[in-house]
Amino acid sequence: MHQQQTIRQPVTCTGVGLHSGCQVSLTLTPAPADTGIVFIRTDLRARPRVPAVIANVRPTLLSTTIGVDGVQVQTIEHLLAAASGLGIDNLYVEVDAPELPAMDGSATPFVSLLQEAGIAAQGRYRTYVKIVRSIEVTEGDKEISIHPASTASVTYAIDYDHPLIRSQAYTYDGSSDSFIRDIAPARTFGFLREVEELWEAGLGLGGSLHNTLILSDEGLLNEGGLRYRDEFVRHKVLDLVGDMTLLGMPVVGEILAVRSGHALHARLVSRILESRDNWVFVSAESHAPAGRLRELPPSLVASPQRA
Repeated sequence: MHQQQTIRQPVTCTGVGLHSGCQVSLTLTPAPADTGIVFIRTDLRARPRVPAVIANVRPTLLSTTIGVDGVQVQTIEHLLAAASGLGIDNLYVEVDAPELPAMDGSATPFVSLLQEAGIAAQGRYRTYVKIVRSIEVTEGDKEISIHPASTASVTYAIDYDHPLIRSQAYTYDGSSDSFIRDIAPARTFGFLREVEELWEAGLGLGGSLHNTLILSDEGLLNEGGLRYRDEFVRHKVLDLVGDMTLLGMPVVGEILAVRSGHALHARLVSRILESRDNWVFVSAESHAPAGRLRELPPSLVASPQRA
């Protein structure tokens, strides 16, 4: 599908914010072509809008937060990943709290919600950012890079000193079928020993065994067990897919991530936009490189605040 897409009709869900513990109602509604994904805080009188672009990223721990003029929306990455995985470009996200609902800690509930709404092609073609020279960001032993390729893909590697994780790696081929089947169900995870630290930081207040995989020193506390043996690295892929939507348009390239995280994901997006000689626009209308069809607006190019 080379046309832009939105949803056919509004859909609503409710839940609890993972970090805030707030009850949240979320409604997804169709948006015109070239809108992107825009969050709307319906609990505030002015109903302020916060576009999901890199310039609006704000510092946070363990999730992706965006904000404009002091108005923020937190933990947006799982919904963004679901939209990206289904090829949805334009969407209004109405939310009556400062954080999205955690649902079950994965992207599958959001995938189901979007599928219930139906996907509609729009009368405008996509423009892609095609990587032509490699771009890399490192921080200590963490690194993430993107390289020229004919398709979009993600390879992620992690290692933790825990018997259920150790070293894991996974490659996602960028297809919708693979996202729905292999990536979306992977849940967020955390360590029992870190729970009190999260509480002290004002985070994790809505976390539970219903929306988070909790690891003790010996094993997993969740009675249902893992959905995949390597569910942990698959969830890291999920987070990266969501964070890459902050670029503002789909990217064509091979992403390699090692022990990365939300902050480094955001730095890669920012570095891509700053490295103007390392990519070209590709027009889906012509199915061929179209050069620099237009300049990106300053709101997309600005660097994020460090998380």
